[in-house]
Amino acid sequence: MNYLAHAYLSFDDSDILTGNMVNDYVKGKQKYEFSIEIQKGMELHRAIDHFTDVHPVTKNAKEFFRPQYRLYAGAFVDIVYDHFLALDDIQFEEYGGLEKFTFEVYDKLEQNQQYFPVPFQRMFPFMRSQNWLYHYQFRKGIEDSFGGLVRRAKYLNESAIGFQIFEDNYLTLKECYEEFFPDLKDFSVNTFRQLTEY
Repeated sequence: MNYLAHAYLSFDDSDILTGNMVNDYVKGKQKYEFSIEIQKGMELHRAIDHFTDVHPVTKNAKEFFRPQYRLYAGAFVDIVYDHFLALDDIQFEEYGGLEKFTFEVYDKLEQNQQYFPVPFQRMFPFMRSQNWLYHYQFRKGIEDSFGGLVRRAKYLNESAIGFQIFEDNYLTLKECYEEFFPDLKDFSVNTFRQLTEY
């Protein structure tokens, strides 16, 4: 999953949220430099990613992108899932809508910014000022996210074909999200409870 899903599946816990959001910028034993609570967020992130990767619906969704992007197919699907999550009003009702949810996320993260790894520290002001989490609902936001994925990837040089794949298979990918996300949410709730039980 991508940033919006990881934020949403942190269940309003600031330390879990921080670990969940910065995990991709923390390698190996570096995680032990963080508090136990933030480490739990990293564990949740990794559990979410593994569950997503091996889920049969995700495997089917990856097949749309695999011929063109091979090992990066899953990264494209992660962004696609965030798009449909952003449009899933039911998920954000308790927050007063997606926009209010995103503001809460940025505020919680800012309280823990002293723990940000340097790459996330550099990126966060852009994430907040451009409200990436909110803009996943728009096709332009997905196009931009695909472009960002390609810029960070070592072996990719274009995202236009990926965006066309997204457009051409929009309804089927939406159905993949609708079938997959309830399973992921249940899994994440249970994992969160296990990690935060005292």
